[in-house]
Amino acid sequence: MSIETDNTLIATGTINGGVGDMAAGFEIQPDFERFDQKNDVFRRSWWDERLQSAKATLFYETYREPLKTFRKADGFTQKDYAFRNASWHVNNVLTEINAEQDRWEGFTDEFTLYRDVAQHQQTVEDPVAAAEEVKHISTAFGADLVGITAYDERWVYTQKFSDMSHTSRPNDATEGMTSVIMTAQAMDYDLIRTVPSALSGAATGLGYSYDAMVVLSIAQYIRNLGYNAVASLNDTALAIPMAIQAGLGEYGKNGLLITEKFGPRIRLGKVFTDMPLAHDTPKKFGVTEFCNQCNRCVKGCPVKAIRGGAPSAELFNQSNIQGVTKWSVDGEKCFSYWAAQNSDCSICIRTCPYNKDYSKWWHRVGIRLAGTRLRGLMLKLDKKLGYGDRMKPKQWWRGST
Repeated sequence: MSIETDNTLIATGTINGGVGDMAAGFEIQPDFERFDQKNDVFRRSWWDERLQSAKATLFYETYREPLKTFRKADGFTQKDYAFRNASWHVNNVLTEINAEQDRWEGFTDEFTLYRDVAQHQQTVEDPVAAAEEVKHISTAFGADLVGITAYDERWVYTQKFSDMSHTSRPNDATEGMTSVIMTAQAMDYDLIRTVPSALSGAATGLGYSYDAMVVLSIAQYIRNLGYNAVASLNDTALAIPMAIQAGLGEYGKNGLLITEKFGPRIRLGKVFTDMPLAHDTPKKFGVTEFCNQCNRCVKGCPVKAIRGGAPSAELFNQSNIQGVTKWSVDGEKCFSYWAAQNSDCSICIRTCPYNKDYSKWWHRVGIRLAGTRLRGLMLKLDKKLGYGDRMKPKQWWRGST
């Protein structure tokens, strides 16, 4: 249910315990439409002739099949690809385990790799305490960040889409769920510094491989308590809006989630459940104000896929969700660069001033400055000190930081 006010729809349901869209910074317009997974740019690259090419085919193949030839460029050697592909191996094994059933688990289909729900259901007398326990075991399983939000159907895909059979299917695995446990895995800081390179793709692969283990373990824990739980990575629903609702971070101009502990250098996972859990609320720490002043990702993108200026509901193409005012990315341009480089790109993560090693105290001071009127000073220092510059992959192999 919703009410219309000043051309913006404000949710009046139980999202985040009634906190709603304003606290999350969402501006949902009257023409909002839920997203069909078929229109995700990676799914489109399998069926849309505008994105299909020999380079796109090679891009996917080389994550699983050894290359016959290699580029001379630093970061694209045989050992770079060997490391990248090895980092993806655990995730790929889990993803492909039911491929003969036309399922691509974790990317187009939710995971099914767990045991049945226990017949005896543990009574949850205190959802707040239960939520804290779930967060505790999530970090024990390896989650770097965890938050919980109410189930919000707006972000659930209207349909699933199979890359293999090129068919759409019902997306009904989350029916009856009431909460979503959002997790984030930090990607390796130094590997991201080598972007663009095949070597840097190992940061992504490791993030997904760790994330798969974490969400599967959380889901099985909840199922062992007698409640339903469904583990998910990129499948089933849009992760960033729910992560914002769960208090993990804010939208950035690069179209990514910006977190306080890792900036945009994270991979997201989610667990849908009907277990009674208290919900977190959105948290702001100045990202919107900072991004309004900073354009490092806009300037750094080699194919100009990132829009400058204010958030907008304007669409680049069908791979953007309709009816949400936000910073968006042109997925078609972005994917074209991935295919041309034959590896995933994270330049917008590398160049982001929020991308820091926050184990160091001076970076923690910097993020505090970014949330104040001194953010301009932080930007100048960031640029002067060379943060966001590319590390040569050969330097990473030597173990130098």
